[in-house]
Amino acid sequence: MRAGLTILGVVIGIAAVTAMVSVGMSASQLVQGEFQNLGTNVIFVIPGNEQSRGGVRRQVQSLTPDDARAIASECPAVLAATPMVFTAAPAVYGNNNWSARETYGVDENFPLVRNWQMRLGEFFTQRDVQSAAKVCVLGQTVVERLFQTADPIGQVIRVRNIPFEVIGVLESKGANMVGEDQDDVLIMPYTTVRKRLEGSNFNTVHVIMASARSTELMKAAEIEIRALLLDRHNIGIGQPPDFEVANTTEIANVFGIITGTLTMMLAAIAGISLLVGGVGIMNIMLVSV
Repeated sequence: MRAGLTILGVVIGIAAVTAMVSVGMSASQLVQGEFQNLGTNVIFVIPGNEQSRGGVRRQVQSLTPDDARAIASECPAVLAATPMVFTAAPAVYGNNNWSARETYGVDENFPLVRNWQMRLGEFFTQRDVQSAAKVCVLGQTVVERLFQTADPIGQVIRVRNIPFEVIGVLESKGANMVGEDQDDVLIMPYTTVRKRLEGSNFNTVHVIMASARSTELMKAAEIEIRALLLDRHNIGIGQPPDFEVANTTEIANVFGIITGTLTMMLAAIAGISLLVGGVGIMNIMLVSV
């Protein structure tokens, strides 16, 4: 009986430690995998914040499409860059309608920046961007919701009662690490979003997304982007920049540290449980004696 309890306690303890460590390692691998899907060479440039008279910090609209073009053409370590503007509106086709999780505008360089492939059709061109063409590219989820099994290429959907021709469908990517559907997207030229959906001629964008030529050139690309935008925005030495730069590698490393710490904590908790269980078994054995 005592030998059986001892063996059972050891087996349960080892299994608990192994399970806890496996959970932590799986979480770490999941996070790393999601950032691989996002792109290890991707750099985000977002508008900075400024402090108002009341002490409240608010985001400034400091980035323009010209900034994105300058980053792509003047930063040697950068492969490509695209401006991004976000909006929200349901898409309608016949009797079907669907509000995509993400609706945004970009330029023709977006697939190169994100390393996204087309499943059907093609992505829009520079001419489409320049003319604010009424064209769009859909994720697989939007296609299924609007067209079911029908071929969407060449069909016309309506967004805010404006007709848009479907010219492409993205390869399926599935859900991300927090369960969000990456295929639930509707993409248009950023000029189309600004002029036709928003009725605005504001020459600002919400985000600039760029990609470095390689992982090794990530830091160089980030430095080049900072220097270029400081110069373009006439920001002197000692003055706070009106933008922020972050890259997926740094974000992934932070998450890696967090998940690594959690793995050690889970292993420690399991180890303590094993120790407590061992003490309990020892007491039972001593009482039996």
